[in-house]
Amino acid sequence: MSKLKEYGEYSMCEFIKINVKDDVVVLLDDSKMGDTIKVDDKAIQILQDTPKGHKIAIKNIDKDNDVLKYGYSIGKAKEDIKVGQWVHSHNIKTGLDGILEYKFESNKLENNVKENDIYFKGYVRENGDIGIRNEIWIINTVGCINKTCAILAREGNKLINDKVDGVHHFEHPHGCSQLGDDLDNTRKILSGLVNHPNAAGVLVVGLGCENNTLESFKAILEPINNNRVKFLNIQDVENEIEEGKKLISELVEYASKFEREDVHISKLKIGLKCGGSDAFSGITANPLLGRLSDELVSLGGTSIQTEVPEMFGAETILFERSLTEEVFNNSVDLINDFKKYFIRYDQVIYENPSPGNKKGGITTLEEKSLGCVQKGGSAIVTDVLKYGEKSTKNGLNLISGPGNDQIAVTVLAASGAHMVLFTTGRGTPFGGVVPTLKISTNSDLYNNKKHWIDFNAGQILENKDARKVDEEFFNLIVNTASGNYFAHNEVNGYKEIAILKDGVTL
Repeated sequence: MSKLKEYGEYSMCEFIKINVKDDVVVLLDDSKMGDTIKVDDKAIQILQDTPKGHKIAIKNIDKDNDVLKYGYSIGKAKEDIKVGQWVHSHNIKTGLDGILEYKFESNKLENNVKENDIYFKGYVRENGDIGIRNEIWIINTVGCINKTCAILAREGNKLINDKVDGVHHFEHPHGCSQLGDDLDNTRKILSGLVNHPNAAGVLVVGLGCENNTLESFKAILEPINNNRVKFLNIQDVENEIEEGKKLISELVEYASKFEREDVHISKLKIGLKCGGSDAFSGITANPLLGRLSDELVSLGGTSIQTEVPEMFGAETILFERSLTEEVFNNSVDLINDFKKYFIRYDQVIYENPSPGNKKGGITTLEEKSLGCVQKGGSAIVTDVLKYGEKSTKNGLNLISGPGNDQIAVTVLAASGAHMVLFTTGRGTPFGGVVPTLKISTNSDLYNNKKHWIDFNAGQILENKDARKVDEEFFNLIVNTASGNYFAHNEVNGYKEIAILKDGVTL
C-alpha cells in the first residue's frame, strides 16, 4: 500500500511506497523469496529473502542510474536491478562527492506566527529566561575533579527540599591541558550549561592549576548573578566537600524561591536529534518531529537541529528554506566546514551509515540524510549557529555538531534547548542534562524497551490516525515542559555530557 495522504498517514500493510516517483518500496515485515506484493495494481514477486525495513525494487533500474526513494536519489545502481530484487549495499553505491558549490535563490520567505493562547508551566528566571526544571547543577572546569563533584552532588541531594528537582553533576575529561579551539569549545559548552535556565542554581568547581582556570572561565560568563552562580577553587580550601556543601545550601535557598507559572509556548525551545537509525526513521519518527517543529515555530517557538554529517546529501532541502542570503551562506559553511573537517583527517566524507543503520535498512548517506532533514519539517531556517553558540532567534535553527549522540545532545542543551527530542530505531538509554525524550520509529522497539522510550511513533504504521498521534505528541511536549511528565532519562538518572575534541593536548 502506498502513502495514503500527503499529511503522512499510512495503513498497516506489507510495504510502504513513500513517493509516487520512487523506484523502491519499504517492507514492513520479513519477506521470503517467492512472496508477492501488489504495488500500484501490479503484482511483484520478491526475488530474494528480504528483511523488515529493507527495500524492494518496483521498477527495473539500469546500472549507474539513480535509485529514487522519498522522490530523491539515494544512490547509484552498481548493476542492473530487476523488479522484485532486494535493494541494499550490495547493489547500490553513494552518488555523493566532496565540497560542492551552491547558489542562493531569493525566495522572499517569512515565518507567519499565528496568534494563540497556549501556555506551559515554567520557571521565570531573574534575567527573563525560562526554565522547565528547577535543578542545581555542578559544573567542573576540569575533568580531574569529576569524583569530587560527584560526591558534592550526592551530598547536595541530602540538602534539597521539594522545591528543587535535584542536584546534578556532569562528568567530562576536559579542561586540563587543552589548547586553542579545543579549550574554547570546552569553555563554550560549559558556559552554555552554566547559563542554562533549567538550572536554578549552579556551583562551578575548579581545581586551581588547569588551563581552564576559574578566572578565565568567569570572563566568558559575564554578567554573573552571584546569587545563582557560586564558585569553588578546591586547591584554595582545606575541606572542599564541606565548603561545597555550604555553597549548595545557599543555592538551594535561592532556587526554592522559584515557582512554576504560566509561560507562553513561544518561549519554548526544543532540540531535534538523530538523523536516522533504521529505515522507518524517515517514515514515522522524523516526520513526526518535523510536524511538531512546524507547529511550535508557527506558535512563535524555536526548534534547533544538529548532526551536520547526517545532512550530507539532502542539505539543499534546508538551503532552499533559508530566510536570507546570510542564513543561506552560513548554512553552506555549516556543511562544507564539516566536510573539510573529514578531509583534514583523511577520512571518507560519506563513510556512513553505520553497521546498525545498514542492518535496519538504511543503505547510503543520501538515504539517511533524506530521513534526517525531515526532523526540521518545512519551517524557514532563521539562524545558523556555530558549535557552542546560544540560540537567540525564534524559528528553525541549525547548529554545528557531529552525529555522535552524546556530543549532539550536549550541544543542543548548551544552545539553550529546554528538552531534546531523540528519535531512535535501535534504542539507547542515554540522556543529556535536559529532558531527553526518546521517540521510537517502530513498535517492536517501544514494546521491548518501554523503560527507555517515551513515545512510540511506530503507531503511525498501525492504522492510527496520524493527526491523533501528532496531538498526543504535542501534549507530551507541553506536559514535559510543565513538569507533569519526566523523561525516562531523568527518572533513570541518565544525565551526561560530551564535548567535541579536535586538536592537540599538552
